[in-house]
Amino acid sequence: MNIVVNGQRITTQAASLSELLSEQGYGTAKVATAVNGTLAPASMRHEQKIADGDQIEIVAPMQGG
Repeated sequence: MNIVVNGQRITTQAASLSELLSEQGYGTAKVATAVNGTLAPASMRHEQKIADGDQIEIVAPMQGG
């Protein structure tokens, strides 16, 4: 299926948000996620299904002062 991740169109076979994160190399990284503009909590990523055309945002926290 074709989705948009952080503004870039990609093709994926992932069925859930957690699968997509693994596929994209995030693994167990601490990130914030949203699907179609709605926050997707870490505890729900296994259950959060993704579909063709979805827009996913993945944001990693920045360190600094």
